[in-house]
Amino acid sequence: MARPERSPPPAPRPAPRPAAAAAQAPGTPHADGLRVAKLMTDRGLASRREADEWIEAGWVRVDGRLAVLGQRARTDAVIDIDPRARAEQARRVTILLHKPVGYVSGQAEDGHEPAAVLLKPENRWEGDASGINFQVNHLRHLAPAGRLDIDSTGLLVLTQDGRIAKRLIGDQTRVEKEYLVRVAYTREGRLPDEDLERLRHGLELDGVQLRPARVSWQNEDQLRFVLREGRKRQIRRMCELVGLEVLGLKRVRIGSVALGPLPAGQWRYLRDDERF
Repeated sequence: MARPERSPPPAPRPAPRPAAAAAQAPGTPHADGLRVAKLMTDRGLASRREADEWIEAGWVRVDGRLAVLGQRARTDAVIDIDPRARAEQARRVTILLHKPVGYVSGQAEDGHEPAAVLLKPENRWEGDASGINFQVNHLRHLAPAGRLDIDSTGLLVLTQDGRIAKRLIGDQTRVEKEYLVRVAYTREGRLPDEDLERLRHGLELDGVQLRPARVSWQNEDQLRFVLREGRKRQIRRMCELVGLEVLGLKRVRIGSVALGPLPAGQWRYLRDDERF
């Protein structure tokens, strides 16, 4: 006896399309969002390295749910940080060093030592009023927040705090940096007033217009520069464009923190009452 023919199985229903981002459940990762670590960095909550460390430690929640490494989220997601992360961040130190000529700001290069080798207890300035007791772990994970080239001297900031590094470096920084620059004019006569104006505003480096700067004579052979950006060898290259040779360059202030009487080759901690 012939078996009755079976009806073909019903065609599978198409999977429901995902709801709009705003309607998704809290904490749901978004393929078209931003990484949680980047969101934290953009909001000034932590450095990228700190953000990854905190997520891995289980100290970060996104819209109420525990975050995982690599997770993406909406740009308006609510990010909560465990107080333990804040306590860890608060223990991180920032060091101010008067960098001498002959040291590089970051890693050793071309046979020159990094400025960080000067961060020894015996080189700590006796005038340090921070009240911080030196610990060896204060020298770990220190990063220069704004470089000085090997031929320059003055205030160098090295920090364990990613928030400070983000505030002081990068294209978006607006923190003032002040320099005293000894110069010699390589052309006849004296630097024309119109070239002094060009130093203040009107020059380009690498095809990019420089932000306005404050530039004035301190004495007959020394200029004062106040910049809100920090391109590689910027002041030296600016001076070359108007016929000036830089004979000496010293950074004396970053934001509201001044080099002051800190001797060359010595360092101190950033005090709690100091802000960049």
